[in-house]
Amino acid sequence: MSGVVPGRVPVADAPPPSLLDGALTCATAWGWPVLPGVGRAGSDSTRCACPDPDCVVPGAHPFDPGLLAATTDARMVSWWWARRPSAPVLLATGGAAPCAVSLPAGAAARAVARLDVQGARLGPIVATPTRWSLLVAPYSLERLGELLYAKDHVPSSVRFHGEGGYLLLPPSQASGGGQVRWEREPGTGPGGLWLPEVGSVVDALVEAGSGAPGGGSRLAY
Repeated sequence: MSGVVPGRVPVADAPPPSLLDGALTCATAWGWPVLPGVGRAGSDSTRCACPDPDCVVPGAHPFDPGLLAATTDARMVSWWWARRPSAPVLLATGGAAPCAVSLPAGAAARAVARLDVQGARLGPIVATPTRWSLLVAPYSLERLGELLYAKDHVPSSVRFHGEGGYLLLPPSQASGGGQVRWEREPGTGPGGLWLPEVGSVVDALVEAGSGAPGGGSRLAY
């Protein structure tokens, strides 16, 4: 009699995390201040819910509450997303929170590959269909100015998200369509959640951004 091999029971794919889950993870597990983005106007996936009919980042920016309301308080975060479960998750950058440097996706992928070859230790990377954002340790405007002063040219394709800025986080929808995802998820080190210094990545990002088609300056996330 031939042997019988038991079949493997298929395992269903895990459901994607909810926006509330993503916001709570950022706020409570990582200590990052978050707030809900303004979102889209009703069922219209292209029009922002803010009063500006020509909004260039539809749905993907703060409005009400404003950026200063960003918090790590789980009760406030839960209340916000209970009222607006489809609101995108925004990180308020700077201060004690992570900052970021972003550039067009193709250029960013080349820069990351170069940094990997050089042995640079990178932190979390947020990806949308059009841009990647490398999260870095908090930096001051003075420190950033020192780094950029030495450059012959800093292309407009490279954007810096520091004090008073914000960044769209997974699992939000990008303003131009498509999913926001982690190209590299946050990882921990001996001191907790690890972020590189901006000076360790800025050279590669500025160089890669200079070669972005059309300058890569169009505002899209």
